[in-house]
Parts: sequence; structure tokens; C-alpha cells
Amino acid sequence: MNKHGDTIASAVTNLDLHDIARTAKTYGAKSFYVVTPLSDQKKLVEKIVTHWATGAGAQYNPTRCEALTMIRVKDTLDEVKDDIAGQGFGYPMTVVTSAKQSSRGIRFKKFRNMLKGEGAYLLIFGTAWGLAEEVSDTADYLLEPIVGGTDYNHLSVRSAVAIILDRLIGMGNVR
Repeated sequence: MNKHGDTIASAVTNLDLHDIARTAKTYGAKSFYVVTPLSDQKKLVEKIVTHWATGAGAQYNPTRCEALTMIRVKDTLDEVKDDIAGQGFGYPMTVVTSAKQSSRGIRFKKFRNMLKGEGAYLLIFGTAWGLAEEVSDTADYLLEPIVGGTDYNHLSVRSAVAIILDRLIGMGNVR
């Protein structure tokens, strides 16, 4: 959504692709999906991934290559769910993130325990001013927001991904 609450397609950034892919790889995610219906944004993602997967970037930085080859581009969330199911994981339960509190929210600890069980989960992050309501309203779960020490709560998506994956999967949570 944009700041007026309208549904939009936000721009993909090079920094988000690199940082989220590297974080996803570090924490053992199977894939990192970028969902956009915009052909110019899909071309941008493919150009960046190709550079790091098979172009000069693959030779220059093989570990970055490992991370960026996890990126998959899809037009819709339904295509993502179908892709996950097609890999033999079954249709994933959807878990959306938000900076807003909700009575539907589940705590990090509960979701961390759910991840230890069977089944696939699709953790969905938004950019701009958050996910469209139709995405949040149809999700199976809404994860509690990250709360800092102030009233300001507008993290970059790449920061939110890193914090949430660490809270869910990080080694500090094994105790």
C-alpha cells in the first residue's frame, strides 16, 4: 500500500534483493520470492540475479552467487504457493508481517514452535507502507510486529527480514 492506503506495486531495490537473499541463505530459507506484476521490475530482478549467478558477479563473489540464485520471481502469491507445492512441500500456510498490532497476531515464540513441525510456511513481507489488506486478511497467520524502544516503527523490509528470521531461527533461540 502507499501512504494513502491505496494498493500499489512498489519498486524492487538492488539493496533489498542482495540483503534479503543473503539473510535468507544465512537462516536456511529454501527460496526468496519476489512478487511483482510489473514487467520492468521482473526484468530488473532477472538482470541482477543473472549478473551474480552466471555473469561477472558469479566469479567475483561466489558466496553472493549462492544467495542470489535463491531468488524466484512470480506475478502473484498464488503462483508462489503453487511453486512451493510443486516442489513437494505441500501448499504453505501463509504468515504475513506488519508493523501494526493486531488481535489476530501470533507471537514469535508460537511461530518458532510451529516451524519445528511438519508443513511448509510462506512468510510474507511488504514494502512501501505495508501489505495490501486483501493479502493480510486472507493470510493464515499475522505475525506480531517488531517493537523497538520508540513510537517510530517504519523499518526497511531488509531490516525486518533480518530481525524476524533471527527471532524465529537464530541460534540465540535454541535455549
